[in-house]
Amino acid sequence: MSASEDIVFTCPHCGETMTVNPAMRDALSSNGCVVCGAAVDGDAFAPAEQSCT
Repeated sequence: MSASEDIVFTCPHCGETMTVNPAMRDALSSNGCVVCGAAVDGDAFAPAEQSCT
């Protein structure tokens, strides 16, 4: 997985934050948060910042 594909998910209900790939984003959108089960929408995802190393 390249850094350009990384997406940060933040649950709007429980606040859980994790870096996911596009397939995981699709699963979260379909099934909800893996921690609390809350429904999520596109606002719960943001592009991951790339580090300069």
